[in-house]
Amino acid sequence: MLYSFFAKEEGQGLVEYALILVLIAIVVIGILTVLGGRVSQVFSEIDSGLTRP
Repeated sequence: MLYSFFAKEEGQGLVEYALILVLIAIVVIGILTVLGGRVSQVFSEIDSGLTRP
Protein backbone atom coordinates (compact mmCIF):
# COMPACT_ATOMS: atom_id res chain seq x y z
CA MET A 1 0.00 0.00 0.00
CA LEU A 2 2.81 2.41 0.80
CA TYR A 3 4.50 1.61 -2.52
CA SER A 4 1.36 2.45 -4.49
CA PHE A 5 1.18 5.83 -2.74
CA PHE A 6 4.69 6.78 -3.87
CA ALA A 7 4.41 5.17 -7.32
CA LYS A 8 1.77 7.59 -8.63
CA GLU A 9 3.24 9.62 -11.48
CA GLU A 10 0.18 11.39 -12.84
CA GLY A 11 1.40 14.99 -12.44
CA GLN A 12 5.03 14.28 -13.17
CA GLY A 13 4.80 14.88 -16.94
CA LEU A 14 3.26 18.31 -16.48
CA VAL A 15 6.00 19.35 -14.07
CA GLU A 16 8.69 18.19 -16.49
CA TYR A 17 7.14 20.16 -19.35
CA ALA A 18 6.93 23.24 -17.14
CA LEU A 19 10.60 22.92 -16.19
CA ILE A 20 11.60 22.59 -19.84
CA LEU A 21 9.57 25.69 -20.76
CA VAL A 22 11.17 27.66 -17.92
CA LEU A 23 14.64 26.60 -19.05
CA ILE A 24 13.89 27.61 -22.65
CA ALA A 25 12.54 30.97 -21.46
CA ILE A 26 15.70 31.63 -19.42
CA VAL A 27 17.92 30.79 -22.40
CA VAL A 28 15.91 33.02 -24.76
CA ILE A 29 15.99 35.92 -22.29
CA GLY A 30 19.75 35.49 -21.90
CA ILE A 31 20.33 35.44 -25.65
CA LEU A 32 18.16 38.52 -26.19
CA THR A 33 19.96 40.34 -23.39
CA VAL A 34 23.37 39.62 -24.89
CA LEU A 35 22.44 40.14 -28.55
CA GLY A 36 19.57 42.61 -28.13
CA GLY A 37 21.50 45.65 -29.30
CA ARG A 38 22.85 43.90 -32.36
CA VAL A 39 19.41 42.58 -33.36
CA SER A 40 17.97 46.09 -33.04
CA GLN A 41 20.80 47.44 -35.19
CA VAL A 42 20.20 44.84 -37.91
CA PHE A 43 16.49 45.69 -38.08
CA SER A 44 17.32 49.39 -38.23
CA GLU A 45 19.66 48.77 -41.18
CA ILE A 46 16.97 46.73 -42.94
CA ASP A 47 14.41 49.48 -42.30
CA SER A 48 16.71 52.19 -43.65
CA GLY A 49 17.46 50.05 -46.70
CA LEU A 50 13.76 49.59 -47.48
CA THR A 51 12.75 53.24 -47.23
CA ARG A 52 12.52 55.00 -50.56
CA PRO A 53 14.45 58.25 -51.04
